[in-house]
Amino acid sequence: MRVQCVICDEIGQVPDEALIAKKLRNRLIHTYMCTACHDRIKEKTIARVATGNFIFRRSSHPIEKSF
Repeated sequence: MRVQCVICDEIGQVPDEALIAKKLRNRLIHTYMCTACHDRIKEKTIARVATGNFIFRRSSHPIEKSF
């Protein structure tokens, strides 16, 4: 299956039997991100968390407060 990264527009290949390929075919809201972009976002997020100014906002459910 041909896929295109939503951030850098790089075109890549995903095996037709892969789980990500099935998600992309059956659920149109799912998007593909290449590993380079995924790793870059991961590194920047870890750096922001390390500064102490980054807060994870999960939900407003009361059970989350004790989490």
